[in-house]
Amino acid sequence: MSVKNYLVISALGKDRPGIVDELSKIILDYDCNIADSRMTVLGGEFAILLLIEGSWNTLTKLEDAITGLGEKLGLTITAKRTEERAPSGRLLPYGVEVVSLDNPGIVHRLASFFSQRKINIEDLMTSSYAAAHTGTPMFAVHMTVGIPSDVHIATLRDEFMEFCDSMNLDAILEPVKS
Repeated sequence: MSVKNYLVISALGKDRPGIVDELSKIILDYDCNIADSRMTVLGGEFAILLLIEGSWNTLTKLEDAITGLGEKLGLTITAKRTEERAPSGRLLPYGVEVVSLDNPGIVHRLASFFSQRKINIEDLMTSSYAAAHTGTPMFAVHMTVGIPSDVHIATLRDEFMEFCDSMNLDAILEPVKS
């Protein structure tokens, strides 16, 4: 079994058409592959997280070129070597959906709830929007958490719903369906 080599790249820069095209071509030109990615526009900035797979040599060449690539593309780019994530057979993937009036501290309070129970947040996305008809500022959170298999799910769900009710959050906690 061959060892896979990975590089995580994060990049941030002024949003404009063509960033993904240019960056993905460069990665391909270095004989590397994008194994996983997250990309989004935040304000006027384009943010990118990439998990790049390649041979040790091709990843080293790509790492060495990072500074020049950042200047060429107008991006602030950082890179860090990583390894393949170990399978977590003892963690159950659950999806969390929360919607509420937009108030400061919602993400922190949700993160604290799960952290106190040793539950890992594996993916998190938030968005703000105006409610239909009223224009009221709303906030939505979508996350995936890894719940240890020894946690009693019904009890956790009850605690979570009580927690959300106390903060006036509309929430769902349900298994991730593959």
